[in-house]
Amino acid sequence: MKLKPSVPAAGTLTGLAAVLLVTVLVNSPLLRADDDDRSSSDEARIEQGLEIAPVPLTYAKHDRRLVGLGSYIVNAVSECNGCHSAGPATQYATGHNPYFRPGPFTPPAAVNPATYLGGGRDFGQVGPITSSTVPPHIVSRNLTPDTSGLPEGGATFAEFYETFRHGTDHDHVHPNCSATITTNCFNPPFNGNLLQVMPWPSYQAWTDHDLVAVYEYLKAIPCVQSASEALAGVHACH
Repeated sequence: MKLKPSVPAAGTLTGLAAVLLVTVLVNSPLLRADDDDRSSSDEARIEQGLEIAPVPLTYAKHDRRLVGLGSYIVNAVSECNGCHSAGPATQYATGHNPYFRPGPFTPPAAVNPATYLGGGRDFGQVGPITSSTVPPHIVSRNLTPDTSGLPEGGATFAEFYETFRHGTDHDHVHPNCSATITTNCFNPPFNGNLLQVMPWPSYQAWTDHDLVAVYEYLKAIPCVQSASEALAGVHACH
């Protein structure tokens, strides 16, 4: 009786090749060195954060590491500018919107420094309109420093921390509706004491070190004053 030659299936060969490739990569001294020297620390993220910051930064020498890490979190991880700018139409610099193709697309994408983290994006009304109350339009806050040098309209770190940990709205811009407050207010089940659009339930898992870094980064960016803020005389720049 003849024995048939054993021919492994194509899928088996592919799977075996993948296993071998993973084994080689995992055991690569170069990869291990990179993991040990960079990935296990903040250094790679700090340098990347400083490189990708879309605006000039002002900070003391001893704050460099925190500012760099904060930039990485704000710009590469959380994409805060997507919400805290005036909106898609002006979020990117002219000719650098990666979603547009007015002609042959030429990278790279570049944000508009005139609107960067300056807030003003309207997310529409949250909550039902009733016969007695009008729900608020949620407009993103200006995160840049005001004349105090502190971000988010002069927020202290303690306030900033509470916002991220618990979603606290310290300004109470949109209170809970009541017999005397019937406009720009929240009806149940929404809670006017909390920020309703910001994804703080996800951000509250950030470490204290992350929060300090983000706060220091926001102190280091230029002030932006929106047109509506200029008319209202709020969030003035230096």
